[in-house]
Amino acid sequence: MRKDIWKLIFWVLGLSVLFMSVVWATAQLTNINVIDSASAIHAIGILVAICLGGVFAYQRLQIFRTFEPHLTISHNIRHRFIGDSYTHIDVAATLHNSSKVQVELREGFFLLQKIAPETDQEIERLYADVFTHKEQEDIQWTTLERKYRSWSEGELVVEPGESHPETHEFIVSRDVESVMIYTYFYDQRFAQDSDYERGWLASTVYDIAGTK
Repeated sequence: MRKDIWKLIFWVLGLSVLFMSVVWATAQLTNINVIDSASAIHAIGILVAICLGGVFAYQRLQIFRTFEPHLTISHNIRHRFIGDSYTHIDVAATLHNSSKVQVELREGFFLLQKIAPETDQEIERLYADVFTHKEQEDIQWTTLERKYRSWSEGELVVEPGESHPETHEFIVSRDVESVMIYTYFYDQRFAQDSDYERGWLASTVYDIAGTK
């Protein structure tokens, strides 16, 4: 988003400077009164100030974000033991449209990671990675499964104020005691106008230990 804001600022300033140059050149060639030229330049200055104010309001004050799509995601997780060696986990992700516009989903994924059991050596390595890789903000637990979802155009649209459930099932070894479950759904409108991704994420730590 920040990259797009700077692009807008540069375009506004560039076009404004170009227009003022044209006004000045026209005044020189046609002998237009200097006062008229100054008035035109003053008007352009006001336009630039309004555009920059709008950019600031959008970026900092969020005045115009009322009509941006937004999802609030909540998880309902259950498990049961199957056979002698496995645990079945079902995840229901409720996608609530808390914005004033439609939210169309085209891509997303469910991610299951193991938290416990882990050896002390592995935990120390995972913890150290957070400090040695500046771009890494979260501990990268061992991934057990990642399930991608995709929908065709118009297949999954959540209306303002409505909720939509998306479910997925995992089967893990009975030795697994605690897991981290992520769900992520991409903002389709944003993806069409940008060269990087944005979307809605929910994560839940779920403990199986103690119920065996």
